[in-house]
Amino acid sequence: MDLISIRDVDTKWILSLFASASKMEKLARTGGKSLSGKIVGTLFFEPSTRTRLSFQTAAARLGASVLNFGPTEASSLAKGESLSDTIRTIDGYVDAIVIRHSLEGTARLAAQLAAHPVINAGDGGNQHPTQTLIDLYTINKLKHKIKGVNVHLVGDLKYARAMHSLVYGLAMFKANITLVSPPALEMDAKAVSEIEDEFGVKMEKRNSLDASDCEVLYVCRIQKERFADQYEAAKLQKEFQITAESLKGAKNDMIILHPLPKLDEISPEVAESDKVRYFEQAAYGVPVRMAVLERLIKK
Repeated sequence: MDLISIRDVDTKWILSLFASASKMEKLARTGGKSLSGKIVGTLFFEPSTRTRLSFQTAAARLGASVLNFGPTEASSLAKGESLSDTIRTIDGYVDAIVIRHSLEGTARLAAQLAAHPVINAGDGGNQHPTQTLIDLYTINKLKHKIKGVNVHLVGDLKYARAMHSLVYGLAMFKANITLVSPPALEMDAKAVSEIEDEFGVKMEKRNSLDASDCEVLYVCRIQKERFADQYEAAKLQKEFQITAESLKGAKNDMIILHPLPKLDEISPEVAESDKVRYFEQAAYGVPVRMAVLERLIKK
């Protein structure tokens, strides 16, 4: 099995994975041996801190070794080797491949080429399925359910792959979804319509934040690296910042999540509030990715 998109799995599979991840929380501290002798290849063609390191930590905690590919200039890609040949070669060395690439569809290509499981760690602005699993796991842990929870997705809904995956996952579980973004960064209308039709949900769209009915405020940064005009990106980020003022009227138990890295889309006073739970969210990345690795590799 490969994990290229959150569309590859269903709610039954996800809930089963949650049960495994819950058990992995202890092993995330003490370690285990279920993947002893296995090798996980991490191929990151874009910068990463949390995804790369949590996958490597997850593999190590399960007793697997990690083959870390990169940087590109230190590999045969710098000599002109094709990406396809690189993937085929590394597939012969490992038991699973975790890949991140700037081009959409690269992970799907890798899955077609490789004989071993491939996990998409982000392909351009397309999908980031394990981030969505972490997000759903976090919401379920902190709110004790997903169905019916009022979740506001705030920020760059056009380019952020974490949002593209998460909106699908939330719709699968019948969460109440509100899409909040500047007009220029709204989520693709066709994609929204398709998700609504598939899961029988209705998403609300807003161009400004009203947190009064929000239970989970999920914020992402403006994806500057995917903008042709960097000035416009910086302008939008400055204008669309989460401040104490914008959170007036918010519920006391509202939580703030973020896939990270965080820049200045959340003001310092909000970042210091007890509503912030995104470092806890990031920590859940290890047990969730441990569960993913074990499920896909162990036979």
